[in-house]
Amino acid sequence: MAGYARRALWAAQKPVAQRRTARYPICTDGPSVTRLWIISDGKPGHLNQSLGLADALRRFRPDWQQHQTAPLKPGQALTSLLRKRWPESVDGEPPALVIGAGHGTHLSLLAAGRAFGARTVLLMKPSLPTGWYDLCLIPAHDRPAQRNNIVTTAGALNRMQPGRPEPMRGMLLIGGPSKHFGWDNGQLIGQLMHICRQSPPDMRWTLTTSRRTPAELLPLLQAQSLGNLEIVPFEQTGPGWLAEQLPRAGQCWVSGDSVSMVYEALSAGCATGILQVPQQANSRIASGLQQLVEQQRVTRYQDWTPGQPLAPPAEPFNEAARCASLILHRWRL
Repeated sequence: MAGYARRALWAAQKPVAQRRTARYPICTDGPSVTRLWIISDGKPGHLNQSLGLADALRRFRPDWQQHQTAPLKPGQALTSLLRKRWPESVDGEPPALVIGAGHGTHLSLLAAGRAFGARTVLLMKPSLPTGWYDLCLIPAHDRPAQRNNIVTTAGALNRMQPGRPEPMRGMLLIGGPSKHFGWDNGQLIGQLMHICRQSPPDMRWTLTTSRRTPAELLPLLQAQSLGNLEIVPFEQTGPGWLAEQLPRAGQCWVSGDSVSMVYEALSAGCATGILQVPQQANSRIASGLQQLVEQQRVTRYQDWTPGQPLAPPAEPFNEAARCASLILHRWRL
């Protein structure tokens, strides 16, 4: 099996031009239709990134067809890669572009690219060599190498789009302890109380939590009886709730551990602040947030002037659209 795997992975290293020998050729007769595949491992964070890029591509190309599929099992993916044949039947047009995020998708992405002669776009830093993919979109905090097929992104891509923000409407997005950040309920509640009490009388705040938020935080916060604060626990939010709420907010504060929510707030067009949480020394995630501060995209709590609205980003932020435009121009799609 080891020798079989080595042959399959060796095949993945062939230059892109040598891999365009699909058993399922793309139809070129009549109107051009591009089929976009998302290979998803089912993890919400990974799928959110893929859908963010797919949404942006289809805003440029509304006629594109989109299909979502699960990754193959590792042995099945290796066999498919070696034989240049996708093991499952394909309804309609085969893909011309395949995207995915998460380690569980990496082999299947290569297999689909070789079987269909499709371009492969990988989000996040791969477990396999980056040179095996046509394009890798890797967040700057992962410190990617400089290669022609690597594009450095400001954070992970997401599906957020700017809306019509209401100046007196704000969001408070709370995460929890992680391998890069510690947690202090008292410190965080003190910041939240200060923000709510220093706000104009007609300012309304909505706070939501995440899977990582410690259970004891909300009872402690509710005991403060902040009249301009509505609390909606993570468990009470449905699919699409944040995507509906965030673009309506003029301001958004995010706990510093929740880097993905920071980028979602920026993508939604919010003036964004970073709540202070204990951080591990030399955290690459914290370094990425510091870059946002230096670029004047976000405001740290300790730099905020109490009672003043957060400053909006110095320039619009839409990484999904930037990457989609780059893909379309790079391959003339």
